[in-house]
Amino acid sequence: KHNKILRNKRIKQQIQQHHITLFPLSSVHFTLPTQFPTQHFHQTHPKHLNPSTMSMYGRDPWGGPLEINNADSATDDDRSRNMNDFDRASLSRRLDETQQSWLLGPGEQKKKKYVDLGCVVVSRQIFVWTVGVLLAVGFVSGLVVLIVKTVPRHHKHPPPADNYTVALHKALMFFNAQKSGKLPRHNNVSWRGNSCMNDGKSDKSGAVLKDLVGGYYDAGDTIKFHFPKAFAMTMLSWSVIEYRAKYEAAGELNHVKEIIKWGTDYFLKTFNSTADSISQLVAQVGKGDTSGGTSDPNDHTCWMRPEDIDYPRPVTECSSCSDLAAEMAAALASASIVFKDNKVYSKKLVHGAATLWKFARDQRGSYSAGGSDAATFYNSSMYWDEFVWGGAWMYYATGNQSYLYLASHPKLAKHAGAFWGGPDYGVLSWDNKLTGAQVLLTRLRLFLSPGYPYEETLKTFHNQTSIIMCSYLPYFNSFNRTRGGLIQLNHGRPQPLQYVVNAAFLATLYSDYLDAADTPGWYCGPNFYSTNELRKFAESQIDYILGKNPRKMSYVVGYGNHYPKHVHHRGASIPKNKVKYNCKGGYKWRDSKKPNPHTIIGAMVAGPDKHDGFHDVRTNYNYTEPTLAGNAGLVAALVALSGDKTTKIDKNTIFSAVPPMFPTPPPPPAPWKP
Repeated sequence: KHNKILRNKRIKQQIQQHHITLFPLSSVHFTLPTQFPTQHFHQTHPKHLNPSTMSMYGRDPWGGPLEINNADSATDDDRSRNMNDFDRASLSRRLDETQQSWLLGPGEQKKKKYVDLGCVVVSRQIFVWTVGVLLAVGFVSGLVVLIVKTVPRHHKHPPPADNYTVALHKALMFFNAQKSGKLPRHNNVSWRGNSCMNDGKSDKSGAVLKDLVGGYYDAGDTIKFHFPKAFAMTMLSWSVIEYRAKYEAAGELNHVKEIIKWGTDYFLKTFNSTADSISQLVAQVGKGDTSGGTSDPNDHTCWMRPEDIDYPRPVTECSSCSDLAAEMAAALASASIVFKDNKVYSKKLVHGAATLWKFARDQRGSYSAGGSDAATFYNSSMYWDEFVWGGAWMYYATGNQSYLYLASHPKLAKHAGAFWGGPDYGVLSWDNKLTGAQVLLTRLRLFLSPGYPYEETLKTFHNQTSIIMCSYLPYFNSFNRTRGGLIQLNHGRPQPLQYVVNAAFLATLYSDYLDAADTPGWYCGPNFYSTNELRKFAESQIDYILGKNPRKMSYVVGYGNHYPKHVHHRGASIPKNKVKYNCKGGYKWRDSKKPNPHTIIGAMVAGPDKHDGFHDVRTNYNYTEPTLAGNAGLVAALVALSGDKTTKIDKNTIFSAVPPMFPTPPPPPAPWKP
């Protein structure tokens, strides 16, 4: 009885929640709408519910009116009896789920066996298990990641740098030791300081006629020879253009670019770089003529630290110096490609190069003619090779085909000696640029193939380049070799290494050109040789320089354990001890038998003689003096051989300013309509 009372209360509460007033069935009259399913109604409550006696008005789920009339009053006992009858009637059959939901409260509804996810209905048990598994997997994964992040790692050390990369780091340091002017804060050569801060002042009043502070000293002296210096900057720029990725892998890209910029910034001071045409160009700062003896103090008669120089340094200018101007134009043009990302500076370099080129073509002549000081030390044999070399670089820097037309003109090639050979044919140097120009223009034919009207000369240069590469191989007798294997490109004359490193660079570069063009080798007469032969040649020569020679001596200072200790170099041979030694006061350091107090890291000395002999004597510059041009070739050869052998040349950067050889043809005309 108690349970019945509780159930009745719940039914009342449920009915009240739906805003329905419950009356005894005997006193309620329902009138069902026509839409109401009376048959179903009778089947559900056959005993107590008679639709004919019911009346209801109002809103109901079927849309009809519902009217509830309480015509009769009933006692509480009657109502109780009626409710009991209602309970028995409702319990007489099993209720469906909808009917149960009317009677049961929210907390009493039966748990559903399925979960409706909108697009699919799944079993509740499967759903719970799936969610649980996903949460467990996420937790485990997060735990693993946390452990991996927090546990200290054992980093794999990169493999040690190869010998060529180690030597490259050192060879670039030589240029830091050769800087003139106000040095940058991080020059990393402790025994060097600011020097020659008055270069350009030539009158007694000290007025600045031209600001020529900066640049590089040429060798062991303190003269600024612009002709070999321009060649050195061109070679460095060429190596960066071809092997930028290798410089970057070695961590030296920014360093070499800073070295080039130090040189090109200075070159822009040597003429009016903002003008479109000039009439004069500075060729040299300092003097090396020793005919006047000690009574004429200059950069050769005196032995002083650059920081202590107090004698006047004359400035030499030229008004007809095609070779110098064309070489400086090549230096600025090639550097403009190196700095192409710095558009303002690159454009400045291109404009300066164009001005120098115009000067070189308009006012013909040799910079070393007329018995000038340069003729004694860096005499130029001709200027035609600089026209081919400079014209090629001007074309690559600007894309202007007029430069290519000139550089590939058969008459110009003939004047430059492309067809008559000679003992120095195929030898690239600060004086003879033809071999470098032939390789540079062969690159154009291999990768762009411009065709007419350039094809005739370019094909000739390509064939001549192949012949030159054949002459480097030990199977031919074009050049002698020492017993130790050093090729004698200068035919036994002194200072051989500067020519050897240039040949090693060209051989490696040409082999990389062929590899990039999917060409496995080239022909020397009827015989076919793999590109590996060129790399073997280059490696054998550089290995000789780094110590694989009969004397077991490295000719790069600071590389290995056995290298020259008495380098012919003023700054390195005089101690930095706060004592200023005058012009003659430094002689005791020049003539000393003791090793230099400072090690000029990376300097490649002049080299051995034709018998592999070497004298480590400071006063013998033919053995122990380094030069800018020599070290530039060394850097180029080292970077070409260094690092990962799979890293090859950059095929496209050099063509960044070159327009398409064959422009896209216009679209076809619209179809004809009658």
